Amino acid sequence: MDRDLDPQLKVGFIGAGNMAFGIAKGILPGKVLPENVTVSAPSSRNLERFQELGIAVTHSNEEVVCGSQVVFVAVKPHLVPSVLSEVCRHVTDGHVIVSVAAGVTLATLEELLPENSAVIRLMPNLPCVVQEGALLFARGTHATPEAGALIRSLLHHCGLVEEGPEAWIDIHTGLSGSGVAFVYLFAEALAEGAVKMGMPGVLAQSISSQTVLGAGRLLRDSGKHPAQLRSEVCTPGGTTIHGLHALEQGGLRAAVMSAVESATVRARELGLRPAAATRK
Repeated sequence: MDRDLDPQLKVGFIGAGNMAFGIAKGILPGKVLPENVTVSAPSSRNLERFQELGIAVTHSNEEVVCGSQVVFVAVKPHLVPSVLSEVCRHVTDGHVIVSVAAGVTLATLEELLPENSAVIRLMPNLPCVVQEGALLFARGTHATPEAGALIRSLLHHCGLVEEGPEAWIDIHTGLSGSGVAFVYLFAEALAEGAVKMGMPGVLAQSISSQTVLGAGRLLRDSGKHPAQLRSEVCTPGGTTIHGLHALEQGGLRAAVMSAVESATVRARELGLRPAAATRK
């Protein structure tokens, strides 16, 4: 898919946190050259790792916008109004503005930017760093299907990239953004169970990590429903069904569903109301 990208496409990031780094690292294996990527942050604390990738860094958000065609706004949600107010006058019809700020709606973004701006709301997750992310995006009123295709191609190497209605973005945050941490907690618990039964901690953690990785790949690549794969592991009276019984007694299924619900609700709470912005 990346073959359709302009080799001279200029990409910018406002914000240098983990999400920006994950996306930046993910797009470089494609046709985006490091010298065509610029990242800004108010301090130098997180910029060194971008420089190690050959990416240009700056403290000027305006410099990023002026020198880029696709701009990822990767700052904390409460900083979005001030950042967009700062760069608003430099945004043109040639820009695609992509926000990865949790909870900030397309309506808010469009209100803060010049009229007819092409805006996309994107929710990636941390495994973008290893090109195994799960990303969902929604297009704003003035973002064309071509802009969506551009973003899909640009992010192709980051992992699974899907488009959907904005209503799904907060759900995706709870499912995949926060869900990564839920999987880590489960992996930690798996290893601790093995330690309890007498296995050395380092070995238990290594085997737990590989178990999660292998199970995930099999689930993704087989196309089978999780319940089907689970049933294939179980044998009558065997070890797995006894373990699954213990998990059901502990309420694992309900707890995970509640965790996704809680994270989704919180993502919605982070949403900002459309602010009165002066278009420039």
